[in-house]
Amino acid sequence: MPQLGETVAEGKVTVWYKAVGDTVAAGDNLFEIETDKTSMEVPATTAGVLAEIRVAAGATVPVGSVVAVIADQRVAPAPVAAASKPPFDAFESVRTPERNFGPAMRNGIAVTPWARRLAAETGVELAAVAGSGPSGRIVGQDVRDAARQVTAVQIPVLKAAADPAAGDIKALYADVPFVEIPLDNMRRTIALRLLEAKQRIPHFYLTMDVALGQLLALRGETNAKSGDGLKLSISDFVIRAMALALQKVPDANAVWAHECILRFEHSDVAVAVAVPGGLLTPVIRHAEAKSLGAISSELKALSERARGKGLQPTDYRGGSITISNLGMYGVREFSAIINPPQSAILAVGAVERRAVEAADGSVRFESLMTVTLSCDHRVIDGVLGAQLLSAFKLAMEAPAQLLA
Repeated sequence: MPQLGETVAEGKVTVWYKAVGDTVAAGDNLFEIETDKTSMEVPATTAGVLAEIRVAAGATVPVGSVVAVIADQRVAPAPVAAASKPPFDAFESVRTPERNFGPAMRNGIAVTPWARRLAAETGVELAAVAGSGPSGRIVGQDVRDAARQVTAVQIPVLKAAADPAAGDIKALYADVPFVEIPLDNMRRTIALRLLEAKQRIPHFYLTMDVALGQLLALRGETNAKSGDGLKLSISDFVIRAMALALQKVPDANAVWAHECILRFEHSDVAVAVAVPGGLLTPVIRHAEAKSLGAISSELKALSERARGKGLQPTDYRGGSITISNLGMYGVREFSAIINPPQSAILAVGAVERRAVEAADGSVRFESLMTVTLSCDHRVIDGVLGAQLLSAFKLAMEAPAQLLA
């Protein structure tokens, strides 16, 4: 099972294109996988005979799992049906890159990708963790239990009661009609990542009102003159303005990497896109160097691929900030949860006509948009966050520079 992103821990085999005993050439599509972010075909990396299928279609397995065996055509054994094989060894002959939170084997004991990630984030020493998985494998729950034990010893007053079991919750609604909807990979991953983000990232929030009178007038003129049918949206301006703001406040263009802070040269801005069952965050790369038209076209293309589960890992990996716009639904303002490992997310509300007081004491109406910046305090302090939000506001309120 290939690694399709730093945060992807498992994948689902949906289709096998080859059967046991088939001859396989390097590059032939072997099977199709689905993760919480995408679905894609996986080609064979070597030629030979498909000797074994260890993971049936419909099964979900961790990244790094051996899903099939391709044998040399000259020495291939007789085909063996998948059903007759013992449970697969997810780490047999698999070498995991160091960047994926360390190697898959620690002192001869296998460690699942999710367990390695949790250990890196919680500071748990894997050498002191007893594995409960097959053959003593260390799984995510083992790391969670170890982290809770450390917390209970250090800060006993913060020990929380365990979440109620699914059966207990269902019992509360025994007399209420309901439909049980199983969790798919996307919803499960969103739940785990955002729960941990809220628990582990020290969020703080900054809110500003942005005057959009000039921007709306400029957008209307630009769209009216467009001869190629390209229509700019508010989101296009927001992405461009944030990209320029990150260049003006480079200390905020960074992420927390546990032992250091990574500061970036370019403004890679992710955008939250609603898809059936959840959301995805494709990234506009080097947005500071792209025109509004280029950003608009790229955002439309990425959004279409996201809704069709056609994004590749390079489409959604990385970025230092995410834009989440709910203004089109009439939401006035909201606070968003940071998408790790990013250090900030900008929540964009609806454009409204509001009464404001002028300097002479008179009242006038302006088109205002409320935005809230959620910051990771480990990377962005209060003043730094305020500087970034102010730079964004200035860019939006002087929109001519966004057309440059």
